[in-house]
Amino acid sequence: MSHPTDLQDAYTHGRASEVPHHRDADGPSSIDELVAILPPEAVITDPKAMKAYQQDRAVDPDAGTPIAVVLPLSTDHVKSAVQWAAKHGVPIVPRGAGTGLSGGATALDNGIVLSTERMRSITIDPVTRTAVVQPGLLNAEVKAAAAAQGLWYPPDPASYEICTIGGNAATNAGGLCCVKYGVTSDYILGMEVVMADGRVIRLGGPRLKDVAGLSMLKLFVGSEGTLGIITELTLRLLPPAPAERTVVGWFSSSRDAAAAILDIASSIRPSMLEYMDTTSINAVEDELGMGLHRHASALVVARSDDQSPSGAEVATMLDAFQKHGAFEAFEVADQQEGERFANARRIAIPAVERMGNLLLEDVGVAIPRLAELVLGVEKIAKARDVVIAFIAHAGDGNTHPLIVFNPDDTEMKERAYLAYGEVMDLAIQLGGTITGEHGVGRLKRPWLVDQIGKDLLDISHDVKRALDPAGILNPGTIFAAPDKAARAKAGEA
Repeated sequence: MSHPTDLQDAYTHGRASEVPHHRDADGPSSIDELVAILPPEAVITDPKAMKAYQQDRAVDPDAGTPIAVVLPLSTDHVKSAVQWAAKHGVPIVPRGAGTGLSGGATALDNGIVLSTERMRSITIDPVTRTAVVQPGLLNAEVKAAAAAQGLWYPPDPASYEICTIGGNAATNAGGLCCVKYGVTSDYILGMEVVMADGRVIRLGGPRLKDVAGLSMLKLFVGSEGTLGIITELTLRLLPPAPAERTVVGWFSSSRDAAAAILDIASSIRPSMLEYMDTTSINAVEDELGMGLHRHASALVVARSDDQSPSGAEVATMLDAFQKHGAFEAFEVADQQEGERFANARRIAIPAVERMGNLLLEDVGVAIPRLAELVLGVEKIAKARDVVIAFIAHAGDGNTHPLIVFNPDDTEMKERAYLAYGEVMDLAIQLGGTITGEHGVGRLKRPWLVDQIGKDLLDISHDVKRALDPAGILNPGTIFAAPDKAARAKAGEA
């Protein structure tokens, strides 16, 4: 593996030294120019006010100080800001609500942060079951607007109440129900994007079938603001969500819980299949006091929206739990109780976060290898003497190991960073991925080549250079920043 192993290298390898030394916006006059082309309330230059925009929830230690924060209200505002940045060679870091977990919204010195938080319009067409949405709306607000029209927007990240739909598109976010209903990209029919040179393009639209030209839409979904800035999304909506039944399984062995998950996933398509380990169970119980079994090694929460009279899926899930040694397995009494268990899983990350600082992983494997990943992470935690809480969208193999550490304890911090890299190494060794839905960002970039290989990484760089030759869009996120020769060549062009 080519990943770094030094204490800070897990976050900083190839980053601070590679971020291009863009011009500093040619001094105050060009900042005045930026202010002049945008509404006064759309540009922040006060250092205290800008501090809140320096990083996302990953708390990147290398966050820089931007020269301005831009808060556009429209695509035209974004276009004007991008044209200004391209003219002056200023890097742009796109940002949604700042809830990202991979350092993909880390501010740069001498750059600007462009936050889409004020772009919040939505129009729903119940006939075509589509919504046209600006990126600043929260996922929960999109769901509520769809529900008001008798429709449903399925993708449901655990942070759905605080994350934006634009950020979901930028990382191709998943969620609890995605094991059956798919991830964000499955619901994006079209988008409007401002390119690095200020051109505005439209991809796709409210058509369910469209194969005209190259399929570019999914190239931008999950691109983390490195290829263009999404200013509008056309989303596919579904009829109302079916009523769900919730089944709970308690296990004394994480291996047995993983075996039950594989049994269920290979037999049916549950509408939710989630996993929590003993550390996360206890953190959530500390938070909610809902009577969770503190002594359990694992909790599996599963749901079925099977509407058949037999309710066969619930029986299948209960049978799998019992067959694989659950010491307690039951269907909850009603939907309200089911929501309590779903909420327990949703709040696991903030609950664990109360234990200390977190290094948040987002690794995934094919479901048959889930047990190997769970047990492997447990071995890493023991070997490095660190606490790793393990939660997972287990039904699709997407897991979130949460490494807890005290930043004031230098030795513990070093062990935590080493464990962080070893977890990603393990996922790659198991044929998995370093990120299922949080994105590569800056924190995981050193491991990307180990997963996808040098040839594919080179091709990805070619695409980046073709669409952003000067490297001004979120430099250092996913991709290494362009070298001096590449930047000079782009300038000559």
